[in-house]
Amino acid sequence: MSTGKYSTAAEAVQLIQSNQRVFLHGSAATPVHLIKALLDRHTELENVELVSITTLGDVDFSKPEYSESFFFNSLFVSGNVRDVANSDHGDYVPVFLSQIPLLFKRSVLPIDVALIQVSPPDRHGFCTLGTSVDIARSAIDTARIIIAQVNPLMPRTHGDGFIYIDKIDVLVEHESALPEVDYSFKVSPAVEQIGKNVASLIEDGATLQLGIGNIPDQVLKNLTGHKNLGIHTEMLSDGVIPLIEQGIINNSCKKLNIGRSVTGFMAGTRKLYDFVNDNPAIRVMAIEYVNDTSIIRQNPKATAINSAIELDLTGQICADSIGTYQYSGIGGQMDFMRGASLSDNGKPIIALPSTTSKGLSRIVPFLKEGAGVVTTRGHVHWVVTEYGITDLFGKNLKQRAKALIELAHPSHREDLDRAVFERFYKHSVLSS
Repeated sequence: MSTGKYSTAAEAVQLIQSNQRVFLHGSAATPVHLIKALLDRHTELENVELVSITTLGDVDFSKPEYSESFFFNSLFVSGNVRDVANSDHGDYVPVFLSQIPLLFKRSVLPIDVALIQVSPPDRHGFCTLGTSVDIARSAIDTARIIIAQVNPLMPRTHGDGFIYIDKIDVLVEHESALPEVDYSFKVSPAVEQIGKNVASLIEDGATLQLGIGNIPDQVLKNLTGHKNLGIHTEMLSDGVIPLIEQGIINNSCKKLNIGRSVTGFMAGTRKLYDFVNDNPAIRVMAIEYVNDTSIIRQNPKATAINSAIELDLTGQICADSIGTYQYSGIGGQMDFMRGASLSDNGKPIIALPSTTSKGLSRIVPFLKEGAGVVTTRGHVHWVVTEYGITDLFGKNLKQRAKALIELAHPSHREDLDRAVFERFYKHSVLSS
């Protein structure tokens, strides 16, 4: 077994040249040490394209001095890249999470260099992609050069994330704490009620997909009375740990990966990272498998729980932008909404507070100008707010509007009623 080529971060990123495309490992696996070394070379480089999904950690891509050196072509816009993604020096690629690997494999976005973070090699010489296999698997399978930050604090995970040390061109040893996210922090009464409402829809034996944020965490807290739940999700957080330890999540009713929880990546606290370390009951898989609709639908009672920025009275879901401002991305919402709807007794669920933090209604007559439709009204079934639950499947436009108004905040219902009249009934009244 070769020990590979060890180097410093500053030396390793010398392999990156102007006019290349560089993949950045994401979420809790974001290789901050390597990224900072790359950004430090901004005076030497120009037109380096950076591609990634969510990145975490103490790194700022929006500094003015980086503008001529780096272009951030985001595949999912996270908080630390919003400014640059909405500027002249960045942009966003609308794409289903399940299909991002095709961009690499079909050379639509060929990768020159992949910057990744891995667990230390085991006695057989295998590192793992740790907390984030997702699209990183296809990136390292296609990249011409792989530079890896080897971190002893990165958990060794089971699944699709193994990479033999000889496949890595340069290894940079650097120990640093992984970025942590606590979704149970500062939860509003509305979100607490939404968690209860969604939990009431989940049946024993269901296979769960949980989106990002504090709503899924609240749902999990309300599942202590359930039995034989499974996990097949693009993202995993701390909320699953007590349910797995109590045997509530045992994956016994799944058709695929029986007895094992499946995820594409994870973001949480150190407790989660320690829990998944060398844990064969957790499989971290490539996103083209995890988010494949034909895979999702095979598990019975697949229940997808996702959220939205706003939805209109016909059921159109905007989950990635605020008007023309790119806030996040399509991600895996549509992969799982469709997959769950095709599953035997599956439930695709959109859960959201009825209002924004400023008191504006999230249920609106029309989406904002420029807003992206992530989930179409043909794909939306269950909608949940703190005021209740409705199933839009099979409802016509007028029925949908009426049902959604009942989920809106009471202070906005009169305005929404007026909008429904203007859209659907005004003409018939005037012509009678």
